[in-house]
Amino acid sequence: MNKEQIILIQPFKDLNIKDANEIAIKIKEFSPKVEILKPIDFPENSYYLPRNRYRADLIIKYLNKNTEFGFVKLGLTSKDISATKGKNLDFGIMGLGYRPGKACVASNFRLDKRNNEQFFKIAIHELGHTLGLKHCPNKTCFMRDAEGGNPTNEETGFCDKCKAYLKTNNWKFN
Repeated sequence: MNKEQIILIQPFKDLNIKDANEIAIKIKEFSPKVEILKPIDFPENSYYLPRNRYRADLIIKYLNKNTEFGFVKLGLTSKDISATKGKNLDFGIMGLGYRPGKACVASNFRLDKRNNEQFFKIAIHELGHTLGLKHCPNKTCFMRDAEGGNPTNEETGFCDKCKAYLKTNNWKFN
């Protein structure tokens, strides 16, 4: 890509706007061009009644089609989200992003609500995917695979390899 992108934080109406603001501040440490949009409703087709949750793939498809070139849209929610994983058609997840792409979504539903640091780590992980990063084998890297759990408390930052890649997308690191 080698182009600075503007990150648009798209909160859904269920989310406390304070959470979106806190995540925006932390993302600005890496990528200063961050804007918070007005909260919106979920796309109607994304609700999955049998499990009372929202399909992450349909959410990011909706966000993607409404995102112009040069922008990345990060959807934030406190609702339960899911995606198909292997033979499991409705696997509960914390986030999902197109790799590479223009849209991703993160949810704090499966996270410790008293620890917004976990929510930030899920959001930054999904943004990494939108920029083209794969899962990282380094267990302390933000890009590690959750492997069906919540390893966010073990993550301390991007590893050197992931940082080098993100720097090609004009991300900044101290």
